[in-house]
Amino acid sequence: MLTPKISLKDTEQKAFQTTFADGLWDIYLGCLISLFAIAPLLSTSLGDFWSSVIFLPIWGVVYLVIRLVRQRVVMPRLGTAAWGRARKGKLRKFSLVMFVVNLAALVLGVIIAINLLRVPGQVATLILGILLLVGFTIAAYLLDFNRLYGYGLLVGFSPLVGEWLYTHKSVSHHGFPITFGITAVIMILTGLIIFARFLRQNPVPAVETSSEEV
Repeated sequence: MLTPKISLKDTEQKAFQTTFADGLWDIYLGCLISLFAIAPLLSTSLGDFWSSVIFLPIWGVVYLVIRLVRQRVVMPRLGTAAWGRARKGKLRKFSLVMFVVNLAALVLGVIIAINLLRVPGQVATLILGILLLVGFTIAAYLLDFNRLYGYGLLVGFSPLVGEWLYTHKSVSHHGFPITFGITAVIMILTGLIIFARFLRQNPVPAVETSSEEV
């Protein structure tokens, strides 16, 4: 009887995909996206700069909490693995691409803030949507994280729909609190549901105790 050949690459890919099987990164990304929903509401009292900077320590705390949960809750259920050269190469490419995308978003934000090039709101919104969509799509491909494709569509269209609400329905803050708020809630709820299912399907392995006969 022939046994199917097991590809080491496929095995590593499946093992790597378990990194996102617990839903914690969905929750973290949802928390990051919530910045676009909450920051505009704080800009009147704090200003555009500080209404964004104030989230940095919050992001740090959320990240540390997720790391702690992964170490204390997830790893005892799944264990750990070392990645091969190809996978490490993809991770390096992912880091580089995310740096470029975030740098471009930062430059766009500065241009809009100081109105350097007199960029119309609709154009700036379109560029922001494209940057977010491209960033999430590339990340989904490099990380084999398929849910990011869907999140990319949600995040990419959020500023466009928000601008439409602002222009045609007179919704304040360019509609960002509504569109990005809904997107963030979808991502966080998805993560919580996946995390609850992960805990139910992966109980902590029982510790075997050895007894010695006297």
